[in-house]
Amino acid sequence: MEFHHTSVLLAETIENLNVKPSGTYLDGTLGGGGHACEVAKRLTEGGRLIGIDQDEDAIAAAGERLFPYRERVTLIRDNYVNAPQVLSSLGITKVDGILLDLGVSSYQLDKEERGFSYRYDTALDMRMDRRQALSARDIINGYSEAELYRMIRDYGEEKFAKNIAKHIAAVRQDKPIETTGELNEIIKAAIPAKMRAVGGHPSKRTFQAIRIACNRELEVLQDSLDGLTALLNPGGRFCVITFHSLEDRIVKTAFRKNENPCTCPPDFPMCVCGKVSQGRVVTRKPILPSEAEIAENKRAGSAKLRVFEKG
Repeated sequence: MEFHHTSVLLAETIENLNVKPSGTYLDGTLGGGGHACEVAKRLTEGGRLIGIDQDEDAIAAAGERLFPYRERVTLIRDNYVNAPQVLSSLGITKVDGILLDLGVSSYQLDKEERGFSYRYDTALDMRMDRRQALSARDIINGYSEAELYRMIRDYGEEKFAKNIAKHIAAVRQDKPIETTGELNEIIKAAIPAKMRAVGGHPSKRTFQAIRIACNRELEVLQDSLDGLTALLNPGGRFCVITFHSLEDRIVKTAFRKNENPCTCPPDFPMCVCGKVSQGRVVTRKPILPSEAEIAENKRAGSAKLRVFEKG
């Protein structure tokens, strides 16, 4: 199966990156290489693009797509949380732009055996990096009922989280839950019929929660943003595309803190904490996809782009 992923907010992201032909750029979530390709084609001989992704299929697909620009492109299989070390190993201390396109790719959702989607009946997996041990199956069968409840409530923002966790705990007492199909049936049974009729697929929020927990997506994001911001040259831009409110909140908070890190009480006549602004938030409100883009790619519907510029 070809690695197909429609890059969301492509034109808006490239425009906000302000690509300099001789600059150095980091794409921390390479995917199929859609955004990276647009950056690479704007680079001249002195320019450089480093692409990172933890998914081996993404690295292979992006390698093919970026082949015409291979002289200026370096691809690394890793998690973007390790980007400072990856860049250091390549002799790079600063970059002129960083891009993160978060969430799950269309390819990962559509490839049945990866277990990301509730549309197929397959083994519970959901690992973005298949070298890691923890899978969705381990979470569903290993987390306590209370842990399941908190995960589904917090990461899925699912109002029936308590009931879903209860149903999962009851079913697995008889035998382990092995497949996405089995999990779908459990979730369906835990949600009242009249509520299942509205708001999309009943498993959507729970599957999102499991995927986020399995890949530690929010922790990785939280742990990365300040370190990545520090890698930027003055005037360098950091573009982050999020797909749900939890990610967006983390990005918004981190960007604001980097713009105004002062911790002095508001009534202090002058700053004494010594914390210096890292730059400015370019997007007071996030950039959203156009109606035309959403009509063409419904997965773009929840996307938000936020941009920070290093001072």
